[in-house]
Amino acid sequence: MSEMLREPIRDRSAWKATDFENDDSWIYRFSDAELAEIDAAMRSIKARGLDVPNFGREEFPLPTLQAKVANIVAEVEDGRGFALFRGIPVDDYDLDTLRIIYWGIGAYFGNPISQNSKGQILADVIDLGNDYNAINSRGYKTSAALLPHVDSSDMVALFCINTARTGGESMLSSSMSVYNEILAQDSDLLPTLYRGFKRDLRGEGVTAKLDELTDSEIPIFSYFGGKLSCDFNDRIIRSAHVKMEKPLTETEEAALQKVMSVARRPDIQFRMYLQEGDIQLVNNFTILHSRAGYTDYDDPAKKRRLMRFWVNSCEGRPLEPNFANKYNTGPRGGVAVGDGARYVF
Repeated sequence: MSEMLREPIRDRSAWKATDFENDDSWIYRFSDAELAEIDAAMRSIKARGLDVPNFGREEFPLPTLQAKVANIVAEVEDGRGFALFRGIPVDDYDLDTLRIIYWGIGAYFGNPISQNSKGQILADVIDLGNDYNAINSRGYKTSAALLPHVDSSDMVALFCINTARTGGESMLSSSMSVYNEILAQDSDLLPTLYRGFKRDLRGEGVTAKLDELTDSEIPIFSYFGGKLSCDFNDRIIRSAHVKMEKPLTETEEAALQKVMSVARRPDIQFRMYLQEGDIQLVNNFTILHSRAGYTDYDDPAKKRRLMRFWVNSCEGRPLEPNFANKYNTGPRGGVAVGDGARYVF
């Protein structure tokens, strides 16, 4: 087990929802000139016959916007842990063009990694009728409410194309503030949280078997290289124990429930509705994200749709190797490509 941090986090990553009651500095609104720059870059890609994923930032130049995006990404990595870009005119473009635009902007966030066993690095978050309660299902292809969790990359980026008819609210909690609360109230749970848990890979590990778990117990909190990082997904921890036929101990249950209850406290959890054209960028090491359930439109063309990147930072904070190996594909590795997944893509 790694060194345990015994002091609270006091930097800007440890915020509470109440800090943003009168603060929208986390929203960056594209100017008309910046939107024109994005449009010109997209048209250059099309003129050259390129498409996703066969181009990068060199082919998608954003001469004035590039530095601003870099500053915002730095804020996500080392500051509050989240940001929102607002104003892409999604109604002006078809889906294929929006993918080009998002891929081009996303190239400035970092290095995208595989996020499902099809090897997709740009995937749609959309309800395809999967049953969220099925043990091997994944929430991004359902309309269900999702509990606070992290994804298996340094950052996650979501581009809102269509909103739901009702619901679908996005919720963020600072895992650093969650840690501070546990440190102050229930520090006896910290050894369990630092030791961690096996995680269920749901057929998306290197063996493509439905019973494959992570090679190691992955800590929920890890202090390494002077940085505290969080990795929490209650659902795949519990399903791993079901597949191991190993009930959680009383202390393990208490530890999981404590993280969840603090993350969902009204003073901790910050709520927002993504608008069409928004791009939300979130640090998985310092933020837990979740989503309210939603009711969709009957018209397939109007269904709630977001485009998602799992992004690794170009630099990357130091991570303990076992903590960083989420899919048995090595530190910071993406989902293994295979045919083991049992949900509709």
